[in-house]
Amino acid sequence: MEVVVASNTDEMAARTADIVDAFLRSGPSPVLGLATGASVQPLYRELVRRHREESLSFATARAFLLDEYVGLDAGHPQLYRHVVRTQLTGQVGLPPACLYSPDVHATDLEEECARYDGRVRRARIGLQILGIGRNGHLAFNEPGSAFDSPTRVVRLTETTRADNARFFGNPDEVPRRAMTQGLGTIMEAGHLMVIASGAAKAAPVLKVLRGPIAETVPASILRTHPRVTLVLDAQAADAVMNCDVARMRSATR
Repeated sequence: MEVVVASNTDEMAARTADIVDAFLRSGPSPVLGLATGASVQPLYRELVRRHREESLSFATARAFLLDEYVGLDAGHPQLYRHVVRTQLTGQVGLPPACLYSPDVHATDLEEECARYDGRVRRARIGLQILGIGRNGHLAFNEPGSAFDSPTRVVRLTETTRADNARFFGNPDEVPRRAMTQGLGTIMEAGHLMVIASGAAKAAPVLKVLRGPIAETVPASILRTHPRVTLVLDAQAADAVMNCDVARMRSATR
């Protein structure tokens, strides 16, 4: 696992955008996996800037969403397909037909999970953008999710709902269920780029890098993937650095 520590938000945005930029230029039909949330917003702003000022092109790309809320109206602004269109794809020239998301309003959600899972796996995502939840979740794979899990409907923990409440007018409006790519599905992507920012992410990052690989910390599966880039800001990296310093001091006594 490659670990990159950025000194501030601008550097983090630049470093992650460099990875996406290189991937988009690497072949004629790049397939990108997109996440949502506060951690990826600086990256998306930088990609929009590069599209407008440096001619970064998404014209031949396809993009797949990691997850989506279940239970919101089709026009709700917090549906992730709307969020991603607003923050990124609608501003960088990605054809609307080339943004794929699960249909959470399908009559048969189990059938839709299987359909979307198959489509994602066949697409062979080259670069998957990810964040890490405060409880160690990856996408909406909450603690206890099987490492070989496929796309499915899950019940969100109260920790996850509380973390996402800032995007809604009232905490009670946060959905209790979501459809998410499974850990087994995510791990098929060629390159995983994981972004973690803020002091609240220090503890889960430490577990991912130093703790046991266990389903109680879903993101710990990252250590088994052949190509992972973990991009941290100084706050998220703080616990890891302090841990390493403590070990070095102990070793010299």
